[in-house]
Amino acid sequence: MKGDRVEIVVDAGDTTRTYEVVASRAGRRVETAVRRGVVEVSEVTRTGAVVRTARFMANRVLALVEQPVPREDGSEKAGQSGRPFGDVPEAR
Repeated sequence: MKGDRVEIVVDAGDTTRTYEVVASRAGRRVETAVRRGVVEVSEVTRTGAVVRTARFMANRVLALVEQPVPREDGSEKAGQSGRPFGDVPEAR
């Protein structure tokens, strides 16, 4: 979804560098994959077409932080009653 971000911290010899991939338009999402020693972070459209990809050597990646945008429609919490955790309804 628009606003989803992934931050990648990479070892660059004597220092570290931080890169960020952001879903820049509505309907796009950010996907991560680790294949054959390479970390790929891609911005993908609704249909699955890749817009851009960032590739890093896996042994140089220090941290990979996914930061999804909070959903307000509750789509990620389907099936929950909306009560706070641990709140027990009154018995009648």
